[in-house]
Formats: sequence, structure tokens, C-alpha cells
Amino acid sequence: MRKPTRRLALFLVFLALLVVAACNNGDWDAGPPQSESRTVKLGNAKSARVEIEMPAGELSVGPGAQDLLEADFTYHGTSAKPLVEYNVNEGQGRLSIRQPDSSHGRGGGHNRWDLHFNNKVPIELAVNQGAGRAQLTLGGLALSRLDLHIGAGETTVDLTGDWKNDLTASIQGGVGRATIRLPSDVGVRASAHGGIGAVHVQGLKKDGDAYVNDAYGKSPVTVNVTVEGGVGEINLEVGEAPPSV
Repeated sequence: MRKPTRRLALFLVFLALLVVAACNNGDWDAGPPQSESRTVKLGNAKSARVEIEMPAGELSVGPGAQDLLEADFTYHGTSAKPLVEYNVNEGQGRLSIRQPDSSHGRGGGHNRWDLHFNNKVPIELAVNQGAGRAQLTLGGLALSRLDLHIGAGETTVDLTGDWKNDLTASIQGGVGRATIRLPSDVGVRASAHGGIGAVHVQGLKKDGDAYVNDAYGKSPVTVNVTVEGGVGEINLEVGEAPPSV
């Protein structure tokens, strides 16, 4: 397949996803909203892998939990009630937070998840975001790996802060707009490859086939970010850390 034809096919696929996402965010009335709080204890695990799958709605992720997870969920209808599963195997916890398949396209725009994780527990985080809005404030976590798949909507990933260990982040763009905020006092190396959409870089300088900040090669830890653009817009920018709460 020739390159222009391949790009056109990719565009049509993502355009179809955007239409589906718009349908998923429709005002489907499932009655009054329901709220639920959940706490997950670390148990005898020394680290944890967290997998979040939210097809539609508003997602907020940040630090500050006393246990492994402290979460507040708001959703419409029993079919949209989030499923939270946790188990420990050979010292590693495995936490899954997902929206049931039966709720796809039904009131997803009314769903809101507020997830707070423990600052000190080593975590690998995988997020599969569909349609909606997401705010991931990750700088205060003991995060070693991030795998983020963005669907349709608006996503902000805040990686500013004082990192104690290296981070490897892989971000797959989709339809919509994503902003990745990067630290200034910790070394950053970012590689960005655009799809049909645009990739904008601010506050970083070109270094071969990647972009780095002024602290790269000087700080004891490094934040490594790989971005694959989709149809939407990807913004990489260096920023200051948010004030501590």
C-alpha cells in the first residue's frame, strides 16, 4: 500500500472512532447518578501493576492515598458500575479497574472516576482511555512505567515533579488532544512521531532524533517518553510542578 493511501486509510479508521465516541457520550438517561468509594490495601505485595480501562467518561488519577488505592466512582446504571479486582502473586500486586463491556455507549459521559494511589509503592501503570476527558497527575507517584493509549477527547498527563527513579513512558495518540507536561529539573528525553495529527514541542531542544531538556544527562534519574501521534494533536511541554497539597 502506498504511503498516501495508508495515511488515508488510517484517517478513515480514526474518523470512524470519533463518530463512535460521540455516540458514546450521548445523553442516555440511566436514572440518577450513583456514587461509590473503594479502598484497596496493598497486602503483602512489594510493588503493583495497575491497569485502568475506561471506555467513556471523566478520569482523574493522582497521588495521596494511604492504601494502594482510594477511589471515588460516580456512574449511571448498574451496568456502568466499575469492576475493581486485585490479587497478589509472588510479591507483586495486580490491580484492574475497568468499566463493564455492557456499559459501552450507555451514559459513558456521566461516568467519573477519581483514583488516588500510594506515593511510596512502586507502580507500573497502564491506562486505556476511550472517549472523554482525563487528567493524570503522576509526578508524586513511585512510577517506573507508564503505558497510555488515548482514544477520543482531551487528555493531560502531568509528569512534573521531583522523580526518585527513572520512568519509561509510552503514549499512543488517538483522536483528540493530549498535553504531556514534563519536568524541568529532572532529565527528560522524548521522542515523538506524528501520525496524521500534529506533534508540538515546547521547552525542549533537538538532540539527534529526540528532544531533551537542559537537565538531561545531568540529573541522576531520567524521564524517557515515547509518543506516537494519531489523528489528533499531541503537545509536549516543559512546566513547573503543581503546588503540594
